[in-house]
Amino acid sequence: MKPVIYIDGKEGTTGLQIYERLGSRDDIELILIDEDKRKDTDERKKFINAADIVFLCLPDAAAKEAVSLCENPNTRFIDASTAHRTNPAWDYGFPELSDEHRAAIKVSKRVANPGCHASGFISSVYPLVKLGIVPADYPLTCSSLTGYSGGGKKLIAEYEASDRDPRHDSHRIYGTTLHHKHLPEMVHVCGLKAVPVFVPILGDFYKGMASTVMLHNKLLPGQPTAQDICDQLTEYYAGQNLVHVAPFGGTEPVIYASTMAGRDSLELIVCGHEEQTIVTALFDNLGKGASGAAVQNMNLMLGFDETTGLTK
Repeated sequence: MKPVIYIDGKEGTTGLQIYERLGSRDDIELILIDEDKRKDTDERKKFINAADIVFLCLPDAAAKEAVSLCENPNTRFIDASTAHRTNPAWDYGFPELSDEHRAAIKVSKRVANPGCHASGFISSVYPLVKLGIVPADYPLTCSSLTGYSGGGKKLIAEYEASDRDPRHDSHRIYGTTLHHKHLPEMVHVCGLKAVPVFVPILGDFYKGMASTVMLHNKLLPGQPTAQDICDQLTEYYAGQNLVHVAPFGGTEPVIYASTMAGRDSLELIVCGHEEQTIVTALFDNLGKGASGAAVQNMNLMLGFDETTGLTK
């Protein structure tokens, strides 16, 4: 029998993108709740307990409620909200981080899908900390430029309105309290002892993301060069299908945040010199930053090729 899949919250941006990736597949059975009953708790409960895997594309409180509705011990969850990303009872859904992450996802019943900004930061920092290149107490700084699609339907409508605020023509810095909701996830997953200074930036483009971590090499053990760091990351991610490292310095002297738009993979670009390094993660905020990552996790949980239905 084909595995049964249910998307709780299909009408949201992430849910719709997951549906786009699953809707035409013939190796799963996608069950769809009636539009007029998608907020009916009893009806949702029925669908949740009928599914082999449930995608939660909901606000945090609603995601926790959905899990509480589950009585079927065989139902497995992939949560796209922030509700469970630091919960030790949930496995973190970034398989490229280590063999242990990948193995845990394959057998897990509870997978927390990474956040978009967090995916960019963690893809750079996790291996650097694990390899001992960046100490856990290093004062990390990261800026992350994103397209507006990750803000959901309301923000998309705001940016695409004919009478929109003219200030939207320029990028805007937000999260200026420096308490962005992805910070606990970044710290927890990377095992950091110091909270990074993290600055998210919203750009006037639909999708794409460029998350840049900045390093002073002389503050790192052994004082590696930027080339050294590139070589280490290249070796770390060798053989991965959906994460790869570009040649040192990239292919041109500029980096465009929308480079990976429409794709479900992530590219790291390392630039710099002997004294300073930047590592930029390029990806689609709704691809490897959300829906594409969720489908990759589903594929692993079901024993499928991890790239099935995805665009590399």
